[in-house]
Amino acid sequence: MKRKLVIVGIISLICLCWTGFKRDSHNFQVSKNLDIFNALYKELDMFYVDTINPQDLVRAGIDAMLQKIDPYTVYYPEDDQDELKQMVTGKYAGIGAVVRLYKKRNRVVIFEPYENTPAAEVGLKAGDIILTIDGKDVEGMATDKVSNMLRGEAGTTFLLEVERPGVVEPLVFKITRRNIQMPVIPYYGMLDDGHTGYIQLNSFTEKCSREVRHALIDLKGQGMERLVFDLRSNGGGSLNEAIEIVNLFVSKGVEIVSTKGKLRQACHVHKTTREPLDLKMPVAVLVDGATASSAEIVSGALQDLDRAVIIGNRTYGKGLVQIVRDLPYDGQLKVTTSKYYIPSGRCIQALDYHHRDADGRPVRISDSLTNVFYTAAGREVRDGGGIRPDIEVKLEEKGNLLFYLLNDDVLLDYGTDYALLHPTIAPAEEFVITDDDYSAFKEKVLNSDFKYDRQSESALKRLKEVAEFEGYLEDAKSEFEALEKKFQHNLSSDLDRLKEDIKPLIAAEIVKRYHFQRGVIVQQLKSDPDLDEAVAVLADSLRYAAILSARQSDNVEKK
Repeated sequence: MKRKLVIVGIISLICLCWTGFKRDSHNFQVSKNLDIFNALYKELDMFYVDTINPQDLVRAGIDAMLQKIDPYTVYYPEDDQDELKQMVTGKYAGIGAVVRLYKKRNRVVIFEPYENTPAAEVGLKAGDIILTIDGKDVEGMATDKVSNMLRGEAGTTFLLEVERPGVVEPLVFKITRRNIQMPVIPYYGMLDDGHTGYIQLNSFTEKCSREVRHALIDLKGQGMERLVFDLRSNGGGSLNEAIEIVNLFVSKGVEIVSTKGKLRQACHVHKTTREPLDLKMPVAVLVDGATASSAEIVSGALQDLDRAVIIGNRTYGKGLVQIVRDLPYDGQLKVTTSKYYIPSGRCIQALDYHHRDADGRPVRISDSLTNVFYTAAGREVRDGGGIRPDIEVKLEEKGNLLFYLLNDDVLLDYGTDYALLHPTIAPAEEFVITDDDYSAFKEKVLNSDFKYDRQSESALKRLKEVAEFEGYLEDAKSEFEALEKKFQHNLSSDLDRLKEDIKPLIAAEIVKRYHFQRGVIVQQLKSDPDLDEAVAVLADSLRYAAILSARQSDNVEKK
């Protein structure tokens, strides 16, 4: 009996110690806080003065919780999964048009119909102002709400009433929604030199590697000897598709990327599994600050393997991998499960979401804290901060006038007016904005209520406020008055000064109305410093080889 009591005492002591340890454990903290959340919500639901909407309140709590982690971990309830499906597949059901707010009328306008979609096939045009959808007036309605009304189940039909400038009576279109496949390669073709092919890839959705393969084979059949692969503004997508695309240029069995996470199933080493399409063709990859995720895996792997010259500007720096997990009631969670590492062993994640500044923003990893890695040929590359190009093309400072023009109605209106006067235009390759066209545009801007903020005026205003606060304004009054005269707002002179920068914006606005997205890309490539640099490098075999063999620290070029 005594022995029994001793054993029971020892067991009780062990349990007590184990329970105390458990209270400090991660699992205990999870259980404790879930109980608190559950109890808190029940108390609110029972005692709060007004009736609480459980769906809205809990969703707000979920979203706030996920924002504390990273911007890529997102909850999608059953009735809000269109964005996730489009992200994965590149498809959605709707009419195939970009819409935006038309500020003059407080209505949404058709900004750009896509080629071979219901919007284009029924005759909708850029500049058409949406009046009603199935008889419902949408005046004052937010753009995203109007966009959701245009979407719906494939095969459903609705009536769309629009006002078209130059047409007296409203136009009514009967439109049948269908599945829209956004083009992952909106354009590919041979450049003017007859030797260089060009492929623009917009995203890494399902089966995009097949389309890239098809484009490569087609271009090689046209005599392509070298390739410009454009990944600018490509936000990424499927990891597997990225590996398949790299595999087009490197041998079978080469490690492209590894992933490392908390769970064993999140840790993988991914190697190429197929024979390549071409191992020797010179390749230049164009990147910019919006090149992210899978697009960085492709550009980074090709850099680490010394298989391509990277040209442009430093990429976004997203080194995180997400998967989709099913939740109760048909919800889904896109959750970050691992970090990825490209062939040199580096992770290019730029933002540290575990450490934030006083405003709650994630801290960017300082260049001084990054580590050196080496490509297959021994070139220096660094982690933590995106992919740094082999040739950095300096971004020209355009001024904020261009930004305001792109977001104002006046550019859209000019494109609409131009289309009314010109039933056809030259092919996109040949179309140019003449000086007479620009003069007409300038006159339209000056006669409109177009306004924009000049940074110099804003800076001067802030400086005056500081000078007044510190007591220096009275002594510097004459100097401030002289500066104010120098910085006097003169829209006409600004339009003249930035004429050559504004012309491409006008050309793109006009060309999309006749030649759709493909035409806009062709038009933009006519004045593209990144592309010009890529063509020059690819045409110079000695320079190309030198970039890929010398150490990057001695070889990063700036243009």
